[in-house]
Amino acid sequence: MATAQQPAQKRGPYRKTRQRRRDILDAALAVFAESGYRGGSLKDVAERVGLSEAGLLHHFGSKSELLIAVLEHRDELTRSSYPMEGRTGPEHLVNMITLAHRNAQSPGAVELFTLLKTEAILPDHPAHDFFADRAARVEREIRAMLADLHDRGWLKAGVDIERTTLVTIALWDGLQIQWLSRRHSFSVAEALREHLECLLNRPFPPVPRLDASP
Repeated sequence: MATAQQPAQKRGPYRKTRQRRRDILDAALAVFAESGYRGGSLKDVAERVGLSEAGLLHHFGSKSELLIAVLEHRDELTRSSYPMEGRTGPEHLVNMITLAHRNAQSPGAVELFTLLKTEAILPDHPAHDFFADRAARVEREIRAMLADLHDRGWLKAGVDIERTTLVTIALWDGLQIQWLSRRHSFSVAEALREHLECLLNRPFPPVPRLDASP
């Protein structure tokens, strides 16, 4: 009996630690979404989860490590709500526009992502590998979306899938930078949809609740 009970005793603290890390990531995402990359502090995050800064750093060794974990956490939440892999081309189109609209509800998170992505171009940046892996995944997903649209007869003649994949990614990133610098004076979701509509030979699929809060 003692042997059978031992694994259960070990799993309890592990579950609590894993839940504590998730609580910290949820709090950090909220802090950075509200206050932005420079405005959010470890102190703000720690206070939200009832920890000292030292206690927070017990789970995440530095602010850089916490920021990377927050980005990974945000991506996991995004993929859970708006899955891209395994979707048809039309479904992927809808998810892209819905996601762009949802991002606009958290300008601080967009600022965090944009600034870190730019800084992480340098190979020695702590988030370099995260963004390199993410870029490869996004490129793969958009290429697959365009290929599926082509196979379904949705793309206009002459659309180059490889070039359009890169242009679409660059456009989305650039639109977010312009949106931040212009104090959110236009809709990234609508601008992205206009670009994608130009590639199609049929109406854009309906996007549910685009004008509603996520």
